[in-house]
Amino acid sequence: MQQRAPENSQPTANFALQTDRLRARLKQAWASVLARRAPALLTDQGTPPPCWSLDLASDHLQAATIWFQLQQILDENTFIRTLRQADRSEGPANRTGSFAQVLAEPNKEAQRSMRKLIEDNRLNVGPTLTAHPTEAKRVSVLEIHRRIYRCLVNLETERWSPREEAQLQRSLEMEIDLLWMTGELRLERPTLDAEIDWGLQFYRNSLMQAVPRLFESFTTATQDAFGNDLPDSCCLRFHSWIGGDRDGNPNVTAKVTAEALTRSRDMAHALYLERLDDIVQHLSVSAKLVPLPQATQKTLTQLIETRAQDAAALRARNPNEVFRQAAAAIRSCLADQRYLHVKDFEKDLKTVETALHDINAGLLAQELIRPLRWQVQVFGLRMHTLDIRQNSEVVTRTLQAIWQAQGHTPAPETPEWRTRLRHELSQPDLVHISDTRLSEEATELMALLRLIRDSQTGVDPEAIGPFILSMTRSSNDILAVYLLARYAGFGGETLSLKVVPLFETIPDLEAAPEILRDVLSTPLALRSLRNGSGRIEIMLGYSDSNKDGGFLRSIWSLDRAQRAITRSLASFRLKPVFFHGRGGSVSRGGAPTDRAIAAQPLGTLDGALRITEQGEVVSAKYANVGTAAAQLELLASSVLRHSSNSGLEPIDPEMDDALEALASLSQTAYAALISHKDFLPYFNQASPVNELALLRIGSRPARRFGAACLDDLRAIPWVFAWSQNRQMITSWYGVGKALETFRSIRGAQSDALLHRMFLHNPLFRLMIDEVEKALLLTDMTIARGYADLVKDPSVSATIFGDIQKEHARTQSMITTITGQPLAARFPRLRAQCERNGPTLQAAHQLQMTLLQDVRADPSPANPARIHLMQSMNCISAGLGWTG
Repeated sequence: MQQRAPENSQPTANFALQTDRLRARLKQAWASVLARRAPALLTDQGTPPPCWSLDLASDHLQAATIWFQLQQILDENTFIRTLRQADRSEGPANRTGSFAQVLAEPNKEAQRSMRKLIEDNRLNVGPTLTAHPTEAKRVSVLEIHRRIYRCLVNLETERWSPREEAQLQRSLEMEIDLLWMTGELRLERPTLDAEIDWGLQFYRNSLMQAVPRLFESFTTATQDAFGNDLPDSCCLRFHSWIGGDRDGNPNVTAKVTAEALTRSRDMAHALYLERLDDIVQHLSVSAKLVPLPQATQKTLTQLIETRAQDAAALRARNPNEVFRQAAAAIRSCLADQRYLHVKDFEKDLKTVETALHDINAGLLAQELIRPLRWQVQVFGLRMHTLDIRQNSEVVTRTLQAIWQAQGHTPAPETPEWRTRLRHELSQPDLVHISDTRLSEEATELMALLRLIRDSQTGVDPEAIGPFILSMTRSSNDILAVYLLARYAGFGGETLSLKVVPLFETIPDLEAAPEILRDVLSTPLALRSLRNGSGRIEIMLGYSDSNKDGGFLRSIWSLDRAQRAITRSLASFRLKPVFFHGRGGSVSRGGAPTDRAIAAQPLGTLDGALRITEQGEVVSAKYANVGTAAAQLELLASSVLRHSSNSGLEPIDPEMDDALEALASLSQTAYAALISHKDFLPYFNQASPVNELALLRIGSRPARRFGAACLDDLRAIPWVFAWSQNRQMITSWYGVGKALETFRSIRGAQSDALLHRMFLHNPLFRLMIDEVEKALLLTDMTIARGYADLVKDPSVSATIFGDIQKEHARTQSMITTITGQPLAARFPRLRAQCERNGPTLQAAHQLQMTLLQDVRADPSPANPARIHLMQSMNCISAGLGWTG
């Protein structure tokens, strides 16, 4: 979820007045659009009525959705203004989430640790953009949102004349009107091309400009804390799965991946060329007025001779302007794609930057060249590193196909399979198998591996990232990828392919340390995984572990797995880099960035962290430059702070024992619910899970939605459905029963222990906080309406009765632990719920009616289908996420 201003911050009266003024302007523009497009809705002084008629369903849902989105845009504007106000009034060193605050740490040992981390270039954060189907908004809609945000920024100041202010208000109204006319629903499922465009737009619109701001903050903070002898950039690398994630999506082929690489590279080149054009225009330094030192002249001349297509013509066109000539030469080399490696491009920029310092033109160097050099460091010759993801079952079937083409093949996961796999990995040569003898699926995977091989030997070896193996369940799964890479021509001694196991379910998380030990006992795998940094990347899944065992068990299993994996790898003198597969909702690992990082086990970061940014979270964090820069600084500074204690976390046996007991008790209660014989009929009828396939919010095939059985259902629609019916069991169910039982068994001492854990255990505090916020978003009154959709009243009474009881129990236990009324500690969230509550209630009532209509007549011609999709969008907008 998007990081907001701290709940306890107190804006000034003028600040609050400005926020109210901007909200009033938004409301005025929105009401003007409604007067034009849906005048029947403007009753009760411009507020939509609490009960919506079917005749006006489309207009009601459209109006409410737009208003929810406008409030989110205003919240984003308020967040940035809050940060600026904090910088003005208290300075960056007192602003939560800033590098300056983290590096002002009074603990000298922690300061030395952070300095060493920066000095050794071990700070490495990797946001990973994904196109998971949790973003319901189209690119056109996101572009309008971005322009509305800019309108609000312009309206912040009071420097405009009345005429200018009126023009800005008209522009705001025009954009909202366009938003109404554009519409948000996709009538067709988005193509992969559209998803690639969706991901790339964030680089063009915000991330390219945000990176220099981030690095500037980092450099200023490190110089203030440590002097000028540290690197002037922090380590950041963007990754993407868009065009590389084929798990469950057969539409993503090697051809699509190659196209994604091309599109990413083309955008990077275009943006760099635009920046170089600006630099060439600015660098009008005359050697006649500012003589160059001889060494500097020589260095620049050599650059021009090396990089320019026609150095003589360049000198003739810009005589005596050697800096302009050098920048033009760099541009020429980039435009002609003559850079053999991205490091050459970066080195040339550094040469010009240094030369400007040589003539005492440091401001030109810092304002013109350094930002581009920082961008090149982060984005390379493409906007991101494209990760590849595939399911372990596909890998196994592909290896089976190759062995079948050779004759006999053992059954997977048998001793014979394990023996043959390891034997072939140790052989210097393997039998070549033509693709014509393989299945279509196997041919496609082998083509992908060859594409990775070829990319690694090209001009930008890091264009393609690791091979992420989802549903990793055994060491055989990982070793099979290495063997397939050998069949694809990667060589036999050490493979450059980096395989990242993704442990997703609770059993797989528990087995992960032993799986990794088994893999590392294979010489080829050990040689391939061990690199100069001594780090191995491990990915952890939040969604499926939550679906398996509920919220408490999932979070505790992830914590234990990280500790166990860290200890296991230490015996091989290796360290993990954990890649957290989080989503936006609590059920999928969503939490405030700094709090989530602070709750990670000590000793498991060591300066490096990767994290997925999925669906609507990408829009919330990175749609605008200021928000993107603030979110990236929060992420990187939190990793830096939490890595300052590099030792393993000391075990508190009493707290660990309590967390294990709570997790087990919670899982038992959760499992009793979802394994009930009537649970699946209840879920299918009391939620829109089957109807979610109508909502075209991802390129994955529609069959991935719906639930013939829970094992077949992806975690995303699972969470989405429970949020739409406001029961949200994925975020809290089982917690109340666990706490109640724990207190009953442990007696009077339990309350003191739970209170101590709440105050001093960051993980337990995070659990309680996120459950409490989820309870605030849960609404049992609305939920009862969905439960009444179940055909068999006895099924509804049984399952919903259990949900109601556990909801009341969990509320009681949470308030007992915190000592405060529900969500009293989160006034902004409570205010949002109160503000959106009546409109959301009307949207839910309408959705329930539409569900009955669509289920009675599921034909495509039924107009209620479109309205039902609108209701899903509306409720998602009102809650702030889809799930």
